[in-house]
Amino acid sequence: MTRGTRRLVAGAAAVVVAVSAAACSTEEDRVPSIGYAVNGPITTYNAGSTEGAYSAARQALSRVLPGFSMIGPGGTAVADTDIGTVTEVPGQQQVLTYAFAPAAVWSDGVPMTCDDLVLAWAARRGTTETSGTAFDAAETAGYSDIERIDCVPSQKEATVTFRADRPLVDRESLFGPGTILPAHVAARTAGVPDVTSTLAGGDADAVGRLAEAWNTGWTLPSGAVDPAVFAASGPFRVESFSADDGLVLVPNDNWWGVPAQTDRIVVWPSGIDLAEKASSGDLEVVDLPGGAAAPDGFTAAAQPSFGVEQLIFATSGVFVDPAARRAVASCVPRTALFDAHGHPGYDAETGRGSGVVDSRVMLPGTLPYRSVAAVAADRYRTTDVAAVTAGLAQAGLTDPTVRIGYRGPDSRRAAIVADIAAACGPLGVDVVDASSDTLSPLALRAGEVDVLLAGTAGGFGPTGTATPGSARTALLGGQNVNLGGYANGRVDELLNRLAVDGSDATALSAGTDVERILWDDLPTLPLWNVPVVTATASGMRGVDANPSVAGAGWNMDKWVFVR
Repeated sequence: MTRGTRRLVAGAAAVVVAVSAAACSTEEDRVPSIGYAVNGPITTYNAGSTEGAYSAARQALSRVLPGFSMIGPGGTAVADTDIGTVTEVPGQQQVLTYAFAPAAVWSDGVPMTCDDLVLAWAARRGTTETSGTAFDAAETAGYSDIERIDCVPSQKEATVTFRADRPLVDRESLFGPGTILPAHVAARTAGVPDVTSTLAGGDADAVGRLAEAWNTGWTLPSGAVDPAVFAASGPFRVESFSADDGLVLVPNDNWWGVPAQTDRIVVWPSGIDLAEKASSGDLEVVDLPGGAAAPDGFTAAAQPSFGVEQLIFATSGVFVDPAARRAVASCVPRTALFDAHGHPGYDAETGRGSGVVDSRVMLPGTLPYRSVAAVAADRYRTTDVAAVTAGLAQAGLTDPTVRIGYRGPDSRRAAIVADIAAACGPLGVDVVDASSDTLSPLALRAGEVDVLLAGTAGGFGPTGTATPGSARTALLGGQNVNLGGYANGRVDELLNRLAVDGSDATALSAGTDVERILWDDLPTLPLWNVPVVTATASGMRGVDANPSVAGAGWNMDKWVFVR
């Protein structure tokens, strides 16, 4: 059985289980509305923008804006053939044909076409902090390796050709959930005839208007949303949004696949009173941070996620010198912190969640991990007084203050920061808890904090997949998800090699080489796999806990709540 076949079978099995569970209830038993609390803010329809990447858009909208694949509970990309098919064209150069399903239309009745793919690519093909491009995409990984997309405007099929030297390893994840937005809406907002001809025409002003439409045109308003702007391509569409009433999802009448099993899902952003919502009957499914208590009467399942908890250092201010980063890392007792805070509610013996993580570019439990992680040589496992003293002296620092930020309230992360402060304080490093309930990961770039305590790529909620692409992208110079501003040309070279060569030999050689540099430069200090909890009310059916960036909402169209 091929890798692609395994993924398709796994995806189909997940759907069968969910549908079977739903089939066991009668229409009279079903409650027509389900409340779902996500672990992040909800601000935008555009999950691919920098703002969207640090919101809960991926969890809230995966069945509103699906793509050619979805992230299943195994953390891998599973083909979503409702949207269309992807076929690899034989030849020396990597070429993929993307074909939207004949019946695929947006909720406003406009067909899904290759223009939608061209917009998704244009937004991501070269976005960096220094490139000058007007699109504010969070990252470009994979999309920047595309040489061209052949698209006849308004047609269903596109041919995607990759650069000759850049055959992408993780091609299944391209054009996934949240990446494909309605190009006809962006064109209308920008005042251009269509996306494809506008981008090909070279009119900088028109392209700039198109980029502005992509960047800001899908900010969620308070109240009813305009269905002509917030067009959906999945089994749900957005009906309304407000801080008091949540993000209200209702069935998309133009959906061509299996209809959603529930008539209404209300997605609640982080910061709500979970106990109050649960007691009032407005909450049935919750994505919780590890260690958090589930509402009374809920069943909670804790597990290690694919994301890696880490300290992400700024590369400016107090940490402009790598010696300063090494000094502070030397007073962080990673092993003791893992024992106390790294596995609440579970004890994994091997692989993901079983201990301190010692690689940023390979995932625990994978074949190359142990060899690549050996580069760490047990550094930063316990407090090293001599290394702290030497590092501070080398950096020319005396009694530095280090502000560690995370989005609160989060009792587990608060305890981690408190323990780091207790370990570092006697050694002359004043660690300050700089959390707030509105803190954005972008606070690190803005200089409002010195360190982020967060998951993969700086996310505070669900992060990571079973492939390390997002973790590696966060270390590439110039990427918007590279929050600390780290830049090393040799690191970029090695990470780019890993993206196009999936062989074990390259994983070991390039992975080992890049970790040697990273353990010296220390842009981040990996801790452990982020613990997550999925909690459900009695009577919920079809929820399949997903320890990836997708969260529980990945299959919300299969959910049923019965009393």
